[in-house]
Amino acid sequence: MASLDLIRTKKDARGPRIARLALGTILTTAGVGHLTFQRKEFQAQVPDVIPLDKDLTVIASGVAEVGLGLSLIALPRHRRTVGAIAAAFFVAVFPGNIHQYREKIDAFGLDTDGKRLGRLFGQPALVAAAWYARG
Repeated sequence: MASLDLIRTKKDARGPRIARLALGTILTTAGVGHLTFQRKEFQAQVPDVIPLDKDLTVIASGVAEVGLGLSLIALPRHRRTVGAIAAAFFVAVFPGNIHQYREKIDAFGLDTDGKRLGRLFGQPALVAAAWYARG
């Protein structure tokens, strides 16, 4: 009976592990984009109400994304904490997505109101995935 519980536990952990690795990859890739080839597009998303320089905001969020992404991948023992921080991060950057929609900013292939609106609905899915990745 104990071995059956161990098998069930390992099988049940597969989904959160996949979510953790996928989100880690997504965050790391996006963070590298913040710091390099997509920097201008990310700057356009920073709302004017943010009191920091737009480039500094993009660099800081890029560093945070790389750190979170690598932590999700490399620190499975801390998945509960890192997953919660990732969920909070996705909530914190949501105003940038709203800004992109309201100001009709074309970036990342989001060149219609419908695409930009769709992205707004994707953000809660990222929050949920980060929470699920906690295990």
